[in-house]
Amino acid sequence: MKFEETYLNDNILDALYDMHFDEMTPIQERCIPEILDGYDVLGVAQTGTGKTAAYLLPILSQLDDGDYPKDAINCIIMSPTRELAQQIDQAMQGFGYYLYDVSSVAVYGGNDGGRYEQELKGMRLGADVLIATPGRLLSHLKVGNLDLSRCSFFVLDEADRMLDMGFIDDIMKIVTQLPKSCQRIMFSATMPPKIRELAVALLNDPVEVKIAVSRPADKIRQSAYVCYEPQKLKIIEHLFKSGDLQRVIIFSGKKEKVKDVARQLRKMNINCGQMHSDLTQQERDEVMFKFKSGKTDVLVATDIVARGIDIDDIRIVINYDVPHDAEDYVHRIGRTARADRDGVAITFISDTDMYSFQSIEHFLGKEVDKTPLPDGIGEGPEYVKRQKHKNNTRRNGRWHSKGNGKRRNNKQNK
Repeated sequence: MKFEETYLNDNILDALYDMHFDEMTPIQERCIPEILDGYDVLGVAQTGTGKTAAYLLPILSQLDDGDYPKDAINCIIMSPTRELAQQIDQAMQGFGYYLYDVSSVAVYGGNDGGRYEQELKGMRLGADVLIATPGRLLSHLKVGNLDLSRCSFFVLDEADRMLDMGFIDDIMKIVTQLPKSCQRIMFSATMPPKIRELAVALLNDPVEVKIAVSRPADKIRQSAYVCYEPQKLKIIEHLFKSGDLQRVIIFSGKKEKVKDVARQLRKMNINCGQMHSDLTQQERDEVMFKFKSGKTDVLVATDIVARGIDIDDIRIVINYDVPHDAEDYVHRIGRTARADRDGVAITFISDTDMYSFQSIEHFLGKEVDKTPLPDGIGEGPEYVKRQKHKNNTRRNGRWHSKGNGKRRNNKQNK
């Protein structure tokens, strides 16, 4: 479906034409009409599917068309990290190129006083779109710098990462400041039970749009080692001795393990950084800057960086432990083989992770090659396959269909 087949306004369509955007992605095709019609939307889709445009385009179109107050914040977009907020702000500048009367300001921590004053000025003048991280926005609300009582749109982007980083309580405090009439949109790459609970609390009779997780890119060369937990660091040492270790991300599901692995790598004289939820925003920015600029060769991280961060030249992704599900696996290894490059994804399968990895292989539709353990580190466990029940089926259902949400009058007239 083409963008011009929707009722996005002409100024938005002109910007898309200049950017050579013609065909909508599946998430855009299903979300843009619903948002234009005024429904709350719950979108579930992995990184790289065009989620930012799926909510920005219809909101900007309505702000440009509609009679919204010029002295109020009309749209709040929540981002879990400063870096993602910057990416959304950049997209906003491109899509809004011809929207001369629609303004925006990005609000996030880790800045000097000059930046804070710039944020304050933008908010007081009534920026139409406010792109913010939770902590910074909450601090502005607490000191009375911000009034959300006339806000018309609220977007919660990367909700699962918000949960991982402990921001949900802050989000709920912010939501209490919104009017009941505010249209609410929530996007997440995964849908664990706690995110669904948040959606129930946040959204009003939403339309759910779920795009199936696509399989990893063919250019990713996937392999695995079946090993015991104490053998994992020895395998890493072997890998780094036998090849170029630049541009490597090592993922673990637990922050304590991330800290331990980073500590052990430094003992091996490996130049590495670590990324997890115990770091402050300023510390995270510094770690990411050093890794992106090549000052560190290896990044050890929890799933905080598995989604939403654009780093195009990652050569190797190592799953230090098996992810909980296929979606997390795809997000992790999707950090490599970007921008037409080749990439390598290696997973360590311990004796307790075999069944979990077999579920991932089932999703992939193939078995991942198992590499023999390096000489001198001992034998690993036998890779035992789980017996499946013949009648084991999986069913997917729609949580909500279109409800009694109110359509916006100006769109009905169109």
